Amino acid sequence: MHIAIIGKNNVGKTTIFKALTGLGEESKQASHISIIDVPDYRLENLSNFFKAKKTVYARIEIEDTPSLNPDIFQRIRQADAFILILPYFEDTEKEPVQEYRSVINEFILSDMAQVEQRLERIAKQGERKENPMLQYENEMLKLCLSHLNEERPLLTLAISEDGKRIIRGFQFLSQKPLMVIINCSEDKLSDVNNIEKAFKDKIEEDIPCIAVCASLEAEIGIMNENDRKDFMTEYSIKEAIRERMIRLATETMGLITFFTVGEKECHAWHLRKGESVHEAARTIHTDFYNKFIRAEVVAYEDFIKYNGFGGCKKAGVWRLEGKTYIVQDGDIITIRAGA
Repeated sequence: MHIAIIGKNNVGKTTIFKALTGLGEESKQASHISIIDVPDYRLENLSNFFKAKKTVYARIEIEDTPSLNPDIFQRIRQADAFILILPYFEDTEKEPVQEYRSVINEFILSDMAQVEQRLERIAKQGERKENPMLQYENEMLKLCLSHLNEERPLLTLAISEDGKRIIRGFQFLSQKPLMVIINCSEDKLSDVNNIEKAFKDKIEEDIPCIAVCASLEAEIGIMNENDRKDFMTEYSIKEAIRERMIRLATETMGLITFFTVGEKECHAWHLRKGESVHEAARTIHTDFYNKFIRAEVVAYEDFIKYNGFGGCKKAGVWRLEGKTYIVQDGDIITIRAGA
């Protein structure tokens, strides 16, 4: 999953990026993209069980983007979700809610232009040939346009699963899952709970929000464990932003984790909640998706309880599933695919 850190100039995007990735000021990394391994005790237990040669955690890709403006909208459309950084300092020109609304309005206008262009093309195509799929797309886009005209982001649009599939390819900015980080000064740390609550109370959308001091979090990100504990205690920080954002991102994006296991490798994979084992096969490898036959499935809890696949088979909790099976968090999956 790819998450873009977005925001206007001088709001602390790069500092937050460093806090999340553990890159210090001295880092000479040319790329503004970094990978975060998502800790999971279940994967560690499975890896120990198999004495696996390799352990691969589920990963989140984080990108530090340039200052937010229409010129980079096409670039950030490729992201699966956004982390929007809002400043809250003494010299801040706008309150966090005002800055948030300004960004959302830019997204709405961009999406409106995209919808209108596509509707114009559909109208021309429709004159030449009747096409039920085109007509349905036309209906969904008109629904989107009506919602956007009310100055509401597409994230809040109630739409069927079929409708979501139709418009997913447009990668509308206002439809992306969004998380907010309010970057406040050190002297406001004692009031972060009220800052978060005030922001949530003033917006209509259900947007997760956390308030932090980015410069302190960046320091925490590069400290060893002992120094980190002392530093966090000194500033009354209960949990570092890296751990908080990993949890918040998986919840906001509706991600679950499934596992593939064996002596060579134990691997954790992310999948969107509600997706099928056929989609899980695609996540592992497109060949598994194209040549899918069946999937062997065992719940992690059962695997541990019955001490492996053999015990699970005896207990009757090991099973074969077809491509429509909906994957559950913690499933251990083995794909059977054709040659």
